Amino acid sequence: MLVALINQKQPEHKTHEYLDELAFLAETSGAITLERFTQRLEKPDVTTFVGKGKLEEIKQYVKAHEVDMVIFDDDLSPSQVRNIELALKCKVLDRSLLILNIFSIRAKTAQAKSQVELAQYQYILPRLTKMWTHLSKQKGGIGMRGPGEKELETDRRIVRDRIALFSKKLEKLDKQSATRRKSRQKVVRVALVGYTNVGKSTLMRLLSKSEVFAENKLFATVDSTVRKVVINQIPFLLTDTVGFIRKLPHTLIECFKSTLDEIREADILLHVVDVSHPSFEEQIQIVNKTLSEIGTADKPTLLVFNKVDQLLNTKHELNGQDNGEYDYQPPVTLEELEKTYMGQNGEDTIFISAANKINIDKLRQAIYEKVADKYFTIYPNYTRTDYYNIYNDSGS
Repeated sequence: MLVALINQKQPEHKTHEYLDELAFLAETSGAITLERFTQRLEKPDVTTFVGKGKLEEIKQYVKAHEVDMVIFDDDLSPSQVRNIELALKCKVLDRSLLILNIFSIRAKTAQAKSQVELAQYQYILPRLTKMWTHLSKQKGGIGMRGPGEKELETDRRIVRDRIALFSKKLEKLDKQSATRRKSRQKVVRVALVGYTNVGKSTLMRLLSKSEVFAENKLFATVDSTVRKVVINQIPFLLTDTVGFIRKLPHTLIECFKSTLDEIREADILLHVVDVSHPSFEEQIQIVNKTLSEIGTADKPTLLVFNKVDQLLNTKHELNGQDNGEYDYQPPVTLEELEKTYMGQNGEDTIFISAANKINIDKLRQAIYEKVADKYFTIYPNYTRTDYYNIYNDSGS
């Protein structure tokens, strides 16, 4: 079951959209969504997030349909998790924990696994207080410690030790990553950035002609992947990075420092956008905000609107009703898309479909122009004119 609130900051249509994304996250982690519950509240209830009446309604549904997990779209406090679990008698997750679980499944390299485990321990530490309710918290007079408090202190010490251990391990791995990045200083570096599930990995496979894992699920890529790409005899390194998402846990942003460093140290960014998504503009803002937070908003960026094939053949439901009646409209053309406000950035904007290889030649040319500008800055003695002469004389 999925649960979310409707308020002024998050109107009804946004709430349902966020629940669609939450359902996709649940599916990615292997869960099946049976029902969604929403409630209009100006702010979450301090004790149970939702009101007592709504909690009772959720409880009845959980019992009737044998639901074994309830997922909330916002972060829950430790006391809220405890109170809700006591009422519903089933497992309760919030959005952050669900994302952490997906990352733990997706992480493959030692570095990514350590980053996720560190984030998990940082998430658990402030929530340990509510995990020892089966033991008394106090026993005896003033100053006497009960077994529950002793166990709690032991657990806190263990968790802090694990956090320290993984922090040191990541420091060592970060130094190794920094050394690898340092060795690439004489090579142009291009990073794929964007919201999760917009087609970055598919585009990576297409441009690098290599077998990079790509799947129609959120966070298919957790480990950053680097491949060498050559366009018109100019080589560069292309990096596929983890996708961003709404309400991304801050612990993950902090722990994935080395992955974000790949973006920080890139020369050019390819900001990939799923133009077929109804909220692609908000997704662009979320990515831009994250890029600003890590200090990379001023880098040369090519805005790549992906999945245009889903716009070229569209059908619109009459009056917004799914009643089988559709208003068929003429397919949108690439030329028409380029004339819209989305294409006003000129050379810094391009419309493609990585899956169906639409407009890929134009994309390659746009990437080449940006890479060449940086390449001839790194090698100033090797001018573009001389390069073209050598390239043409080679008969390639």
